[in-house]
Amino acid sequence: MPSLRSLPLLTGLLFMATALPLVAQPAPIRVAIIGLEHDHVQGFLEALPHQHDAQLVGIVDANAALRAKYERQFHLDPGLFYNSLDDLLAHRHPQALLVYTSIAEHRPIIETAAAHHLDVMVEKPLTISLADALTIRSAARRSGIQVLVNYETTWYPSNRAVYDLAEAGRLGEIRKIIVRDGHQGPKEIGVSPEFLDWLTDPRQNGAGALYDFGCYGADLATWLMHGETPVSVTAVAQTDKPRTYPRVDDDATIILRYRTAQAVLLPSWNWTFGVKDMEVYGAGAYAFALDPTHVRERFGENAPDEIVTAPPLASPQDSSLHYLAAVLRGRIQPHGDLTALDTNVIVIQILDAARESARTGKTIPLTPLP
Repeated sequence: MPSLRSLPLLTGLLFMATALPLVAQPAPIRVAIIGLEHDHVQGFLEALPHQHDAQLVGIVDANAALRAKYERQFHLDPGLFYNSLDDLLAHRHPQALLVYTSIAEHRPIIETAAAHHLDVMVEKPLTISLADALTIRSAARRSGIQVLVNYETTWYPSNRAVYDLAEAGRLGEIRKIIVRDGHQGPKEIGVSPEFLDWLTDPRQNGAGALYDFGCYGADLATWLMHGETPVSVTAVAQTDKPRTYPRVDDDATIILRYRTAQAVLLPSWNWTFGVKDMEVYGAGAYAFALDPTHVRERFGENAPDEIVTAPPLASPQDSSLHYLAAVLRGRIQPHGDLTALDTNVIVIQILDAARESARTGKTIPLTPLP
């Protein structure tokens, strides 16, 4: 029991505590899902109940069976569903659209969003051609909207740790980047029929593994090289499983030549098992992102080779929803990072050239975009 002498102090502290204003939490951003035919939407719906940065106000998909599937699986309110984007926009007022359609549908959706001054986050890659990417960039600039691209690897602490080492000068000037991405194949790992249908259609996906997984490496290389456009792109692509993937490549190798470095991207639907890793070699050291959390480091010829755990990413750089909310609230101005539009226009310039190189057997020279 407090003494009589301490009562005035305790009373004063209690008064001060009750008099302090409560810090208001920002309202969740209002988002709408466009499309359910991309299996990555499941990750968003699984995460939604456990975070407070976003409120789902609508879902657009014309496939009644697919809508019913997701309604049952995630116990969604039937009133959230709409047959078209126009129908949703007439009844709901989202701040941002989360796009889970085929890649070919990104451009028309973004153009509609720009007309309504709505920000957009699409699943990787940005689109299927450089012409579409430039159209998207023009629409975004005219309307002042943000167009962001979500990659799983953006939220890997290991990739950020390697980048930070490079930025701190610990590796020396970057000389070579090697990025491996992919898995045993979409059919082999059991993706949904709706997802498999457009993934294996070059008109909807842009290509096969070359686009589906080549975009990860192109994104990371562009980030590490501070938005530098490669001097040239050379690529080979082939189909090792023609009975399974008759219309698209299932394995590719892409070489990006920079002024003082090279990047080798290895996208495939033929890996022994799922892989997403990155090796960065500098003039004096190297660092490898082995998986989402572990980094292999060696700082000099006589230095030990060590595996360390990367520090966790801090919000809002730790997840797509935290990042999107920070952008909408003006806390982040996307430029030059893994998610930003300027980075991802270069990514599509690289993929477009890689597809042409694989088709023609020629190296494709590139110049910086205006």
